[in-house]
Parts: sequence; C-alpha cells; structure tokens
Amino acid sequence: MNTRTWWATSRRVLAQLLADKRTIGLMMAAPPLLLTLLYYMYSEMPLIPGSQSLFSGIALTMFAVLPMFFMFLITSITMQRERASGTLERLWTTNLHRADLLFGYSSAFVVVAVIQAAILCTVGYCFLGVQTQGNPGWVVLNAAACAVVGVSLGLMTSAFARSEFQAVQFMPIVVLPQVFLCGLLVPLEHLPRILERIALLLPLTYGVKAIEAVKTQTEVSSDYWGPLAIVLAWGIGSLILAALTMPRTSA
Repeated sequence: MNTRTWWATSRRVLAQLLADKRTIGLMMAAPPLLLTLLYYMYSEMPLIPGSQSLFSGIALTMFAVLPMFFMFLITSITMQRERASGTLERLWTTNLHRADLLFGYSSAFVVVAVIQAAILCTVGYCFLGVQTQGNPGWVVLNAAACAVVGVSLGLMTSAFARSEFQAVQFMPIVVLPQVFLCGLLVPLEHLPRILERIALLLPLTYGVKAIEAVKTQTEVSSDYWGPLAIVLAWGIGSLILAALTMPRTSA
C-alpha cells in the first residue's frame, strides 16, 4: 500500500464530505435527534423504584445500532456516487491499488464516524440522563467500532450496487436483521435456537454485548474487550473483502 496515495485519497474524500452540508448534517444531527425522540417516547413510562429507566437501557443499545446504521447508509451511497460520476474509473487509470483506495475512503469515513459516536454519546449522557456503571469513554469507543463496521460493510456492499437505489436496498438485507437479532427487541436467550446461533455470527450482537458490560461493570474486563475485538475483526474483514470485490469498471 502506498502511504502517499492513501493519505491523498483520505484528504480528498474527507474534504468532499465536509463540503456536503446535508450529508454532514444527516450523520451528525440525525442520530442524536432520533435518540431524543426515543427519550420523549418513554418519558411517561412508569418507573419501578430503584430500577433504571426503560429509555436508558434502550439508549445504550442504540449507541451501537445508530452509528452502524447511518455509516452503512452514507458510505454505500457515497461510494455509488463516486462510481456514477466517473471518479472511480478515473482513479483506476492511475497506479492506484485497491488497498490504497479502500483504506483511503475508510479512513475518511472513520474520522467522521468517531465524531458522530462522540456527539451521540455526549447527548445521551449529558442531556438525556443515560447512565452506566463503567466509564462513558468505553461506550464511545464501542460506538465508534460499530460505526467502523458500518463503513466497512457499506464499502463492501457498494461493490455489488449499480445505483444509489440499489445501494439503499442492501440496508434491509445487511443491517436490519442485525438490529432485530442483537437483543434490542428480544433478549438473545429468548430467541429460537436457530436465530440465536445466527445472532452470534453478527457484529452488532457483540457491539450490544460490549455495551451491556459497560452498563453493569465499573471496570472493563474480557466481557467488554472480547466482544469489541470481534466487532473490530468484522470491520477489518469486511474491508478486506471490499478490496477483493471492488470492480475497476462500472457496468
């Protein structure tokens, strides 16, 4: 991998993202706004004395779900725009390697993903009353890792899309099943056996597991680091697959 090419690609993509105010607004403002909507939805729910609010538990899960959801959406659409505009084909006429391209794009998106995760968690902890036994910084780290998986999956699936509409169509196939099976709607132990096994193969499940560890433990342990490592492995693996499947020409 050529470091100069990778850095130049990262700077170009990051500059384009920052110049697109609507995209930046979607990535930075939409997750906190949705979290705030959930807060008011559950604000009138009766609270059992001594127990944590229902919103707080759901919000912690959303710290894993929302970053992955939005970064997958933005990444896949942005890559398809690059292909449709001819930018990718022009880049392929140079000595650019697939790894330079994919790691350049992913680096730019990861910078945005980390900022997004930090903003989302700050709003939750500082303004919406979310609480955990562990340090909020570990929640931010896990949220950023889930966002990285969203970036990697978005880059990988964009190789199979021929339009922005097709890129969006991968959302219910790639992301929504993870949301359904991660433990947000039904605890893993209450899922049918086959669905539980499928859930244990998906990265978002481990993102939620890491969040649960921070929720109940004052010090991070293998209950946190193990799931986080699996999430990051998914991100790296998806990025490698994206590099292997990225076409050099548009159909």
